[in-house]
Amino acid sequence: MPSTNNRDPLPGEVKACKPYLDEQIETISPKIIVALGRHSFGKFFSNESISKARGKPRPWNGVTVYPMYHPAAALRNPKLRTSLEDDFRSLNALLQDSPAEYQEPKKESSEQLSLF
Repeated sequence: MPSTNNRDPLPGEVKACKPYLDEQIETISPKIIVALGRHSFGKFFSNESISKARGKPRPWNGVTVYPMYHPAAALRNPKLRTSLEDDFRSLNALLQDSPAEYQEPKKESSEQLSLF
């Protein structure tokens, strides 16, 4: 049974977190943002329905936003599970097509000097 403490964020909470989230997005410069649920998706596309947008990547300020149902939605409504699983498979394909340009940090030489 879903938690009774699960609730929508209050407008003041969304407003208070917005500058921090915006700064994080700017700092990280992600190629893809997965918006899990209607509140997350609403940050990027406030007048669209998650049920119509889910599973369809779209551009936003140079980033690809990939909207999905929040996984908890499938706990409340088991009929959404198939859609959620399909979206995760599509997300995997999207990530394979657009791999992050991650480079391993250069390792410092760890050669131990001899005392003798």
